[in-house]
Amino acid sequence: MPAAPARADAPATVPHPLRTRSFRLLFTGRALSLLGDAAIPAALALAVLEATGSTSALALVLGCAMVPRLLLLPLGGVVGDRFDARTVALVTDVVRCATQLLVGVQLLGGTPSLAVLAVAEAIGGAAGAFAMPTGSPLVKGTVAPEALHRANAAMGIARSASRLGGPALAGALVLTVGPGWAFVLDGATFAVSALLLTAVRVTRVPIPRRSLRADLAEGWQEVRSRDWYWTSLIGHSAWNGAAAVLMTLGPAVAVQRLGGGTTWVLLLQVGAVGFLLGALLAGRARPKRPVLTANLGLATYALPLVLLAVAAPAPLTIAAYGLAQAGLGFLSPVWETAVQRAVPEHALARVTSYDWLVSLAAMPLGYALAPLAASAWGPGVPLLAAAVVVGGCCLGTALVPGVRRFR
Repeated sequence: MPAAPARADAPATVPHPLRTRSFRLLFTGRALSLLGDAAIPAALALAVLEATGSTSALALVLGCAMVPRLLLLPLGGVVGDRFDARTVALVTDVVRCATQLLVGVQLLGGTPSLAVLAVAEAIGGAAGAFAMPTGSPLVKGTVAPEALHRANAAMGIARSASRLGGPALAGALVLTVGPGWAFVLDGATFAVSALLLTAVRVTRVPIPRRSLRADLAEGWQEVRSRDWYWTSLIGHSAWNGAAAVLMTLGPAVAVQRLGGGTTWVLLLQVGAVGFLLGALLAGRARPKRPVLTANLGLATYALPLVLLAVAAPAPLTIAAYGLAQAGLGFLSPVWETAVQRAVPEHALARVTSYDWLVSLAAMPLGYALAPLAASAWGPGVPLLAAAVVVGGCCLGTALVPGVRRFR
């Protein structure tokens, strides 16, 4: 297994990555688009339900966005490695700008077509499959190697800040001017991001042109040759599946047994704050065993699952969820830095695409199985089962030699 660099911290003499023009432009564009994206879930749900009155219609639109993204992620990784990541990201920003503006115009017109919304979200989801693998190559190509960790931490802080501000922004827009303007705003953020990307300069290592199958196989070989990587992905996938269970069953438990909808809203807000604190901690901490530390932090997601299952007091459950989200906020920049340092640059987009594919694949399973299990045995059983799975998979990575040795 390729050895990771002995140190992940940046020397004091290295300037902060935000002082680098290309990274500053990249960061600004990504932060704006993240904020716009964070406002979309609430606005989309309210808009579709208002237009159709059907939860099945909402599920259809959400599925149209997720399925193409999952199916096309490996191809997106190949494209990200074969071509300039900046150009790929710029094109996908333009496509997503167009789709979000189309949805916004549909909603502002007052009589939105469900077919148009579904097609637009499907195109946007497909574009996302090509955009997501470009994240790591863009960061790595715009900062010095010694500044990678601080750059990823800055991106993590932007991501967590959007989680705090996005829902509030969506609420303000929905209550004042309507959900359509949330999509117009999101489209505008993608337009600004694309404009900023035109001025970004990214270093890259070209790869020889081969067949698509050979490129996919090489990317998968990079994944499976590192035991610390693929075993961690199992834990990350378990986390996403457990998150789907919690998001499906948690609101009902909060409303029926923990004091009402206010408890659920407060839980989500505390989780957003915890995510931000975790990202801030990741920017300062330099764990000797970063992958092991991050995976152990991710295992804390079992706590709110168990507490929801037994209907523990609301303050305790909310605090546990905040702690669990802090673990996620800490993992994101630490994991991204570890991958960027250990994986060859010419395969980084493909490896990242497999990362996203494996990590997100369990979410549809969680969404589908959680209500079925809850109707058969009550919500406590699937919540406890999810806690066992996520805790066992994340803690189990400590048994893997590569995870323990990675420094």
